[in-house]
Amino acid sequence: MTTQAKPEEVSAGSGGTPFLSVRDLSVRFSTEDGVVRAVDNLSFDVAPGSTLGIVGESGSGKSVTNLAVLGLHNPDRTEISGSIKLDGQELVGAPNRELEKLRGKKMSMIFQDPLTALSPFHTIGKQIGETFRKHTGASKKEARDRAIEMLTRVGIPQPTSRVDDYPHQFSGGMRQRAMIAMSLVCDPKLVIADEPTTALDVTVQAQILDLLKDLQQEMGTAIILITHDLGVVARTAQDIMVMYAGRAVERGTVREVLKAPQHPYTWGLLSSMPSLTGDVNIPLKPVRGTPPSLINLPSGCPFNPRCDFREKVIGGGCTSERPPLSPATGHAAACHLNQAQRQDIFIDQIKPRLG
Repeated sequence: MTTQAKPEEVSAGSGGTPFLSVRDLSVRFSTEDGVVRAVDNLSFDVAPGSTLGIVGESGSGKSVTNLAVLGLHNPDRTEISGSIKLDGQELVGAPNRELEKLRGKKMSMIFQDPLTALSPFHTIGKQIGETFRKHTGASKKEARDRAIEMLTRVGIPQPTSRVDDYPHQFSGGMRQRAMIAMSLVCDPKLVIADEPTTALDVTVQAQILDLLKDLQQEMGTAIILITHDLGVVARTAQDIMVMYAGRAVERGTVREVLKAPQHPYTWGLLSSMPSLTGDVNIPLKPVRGTPPSLINLPSGCPFNPRCDFREKVIGGGCTSERPPLSPATGHAAACHLNQAQRQDIFIDQIKPRLG
């Protein structure tokens, strides 16, 4: 018989009192083939001025989670339960008019592909100024001046002339900077960055990440960074949550999780990446298999069909019981392997790859 884990209590992380508090969040979509459990009983916090990195393969629930925070799911096709509190205000079940007041002003999003997120029919300045006018009632001139100010802050050269350019006249890195300017134009206290550097070359990636860190320090913004790149998380975030099949499987500070990971899925993610300090004679080892269907999840631990260590769990608990994310606070992992087993496996098999 499959046992459901108890709701997880999560500390505020390394940044103090949370600005965003998510508890027992579940997001489900009804389809012709069945119910897609895109997010299942997820809890986490983000404190002011801190960055939470959310990592995992495509389909793990990262973007679905944060679209729920922003209230961008279609309520007629989506079932959302649990609690999402932004600065103490409950967002689950809130009227759309209330969410519209918050989006852009108190919380905003940097989308993965700015070329598709930006309208090709309007200038960069008009699109940045539109958000500012909506939330402040500013005049067109004030909005244009604010757009120029924001383009200056994100490092766009000649902002007084480039403000009248269209998106196709910007390079990829400049479009991403314009998206950041748009997301920060009203000084929101929460910014969700969805794969903000995926399509950019390494040099521009570094510039964008440094820009986000600088603006965060200047404005005290809380940031959620959605990515599949653990290197980006290591460079940018203080805390990390690893997601698999709509659930959190590991959580802790970046230093804790990347230096001494506790979950086999996290081991797999790290072992599939090249390391500058690991043993170069040990080949990279990708996570075997494919992510599960979110309509027909495996019983027990959802990672068990791909796990190389499930036979070490006596009694077959991996296939019958969902492991809780424990301990309740600090560095936690949802795994049936006991602490001693995980420590031995990490030291003997994983750490030599990581250095």
